[in-house]
Amino acid sequence: MRRPLLGRLPEAWRQPLAVVGGVLAVAWLVVALAAPVLAPHDPLAQELPRLAAPGPGHWFGTDQLGRDILSRVMYGARVSIPLTLLLVALSVLIGGLLGACAGYFGRWVDETIMRVADLVFAFPTVILAMVVAAALGASLANAVLAVLVVAWPAYARVTRGLVLGVREREFVLSGRLLGFSVWRSLRVDVLPNVTGPVLVLATLDIGTALLLLSGLSFLGLGAKPPSPEWGAMVASGVEVFDSWWVATFPGLAILTVVLAFNFLGDTLRDALDPRTARAIKERAL
Repeated sequence: MRRPLLGRLPEAWRQPLAVVGGVLAVAWLVVALAAPVLAPHDPLAQELPRLAAPGPGHWFGTDQLGRDILSRVMYGARVSIPLTLLLVALSVLIGGLLGACAGYFGRWVDETIMRVADLVFAFPTVILAMVVAAALGASLANAVLAVLVVAWPAYARVTRGLVLGVREREFVLSGRLLGFSVWRSLRVDVLPNVTGPVLVLATLDIGTALLLLSGLSFLGLGAKPPSPEWGAMVASGVEVFDSWWVATFPGLAILTVVLAFNFLGDTLRDALDPRTARAIKERAL
């Protein structure tokens, strides 16, 4: 008999937190893709009673303009989640490339890139993101750019440290002696050995990026009305604090996505670490 799907997964991915994180992440991705089909109302339509409490016909209630909050939360997933994933992917690409160059070439390349990274690290992350977003102008695209400015140095520093530990290994030196170009050596010999830790950091950083992006929108430096973005929806709920549902449900959406990717990041770290994976397997036996 074939084992159930869950039984065929590695032991690290069968832990309760891994299952919860996977289910939440998949559920939100489905909502983001199928929001036009799943949403019961137009997220911009002002056709319902204002500030109606959750109930039949509007399960998450309505806001101060008579818009269905459930529909807006679903459509908000189409804004917040793709932008967050794009933001993390760009941070990995830019920071990883710069960090690999710094670690591999060393000397003035390393000094230049790391000093720029240190300059970014010298400022509190949220404050610097606010300053950049305010300087560029309040919009969702500028908010993404502002978070990107403060996010890439972490990947550059981690990648640099990993490359420094790999570049003097025998297989890398042998490839260079065989005539491999610098870029081929980075792509073939170095990249596979640094991908795992960077991927773990990226998965854990999805929640942080979402919080930063939502925070900028909450402060009026990101998405603008009537865009159904979660941070902006929480900000609109502050104006009508007695109607708790206006801010609670988009806030819960942010919370569940952050928890999901934090759980997945922890599980991925355990799965890629041989000692941790072995300990989990022994404990399960």
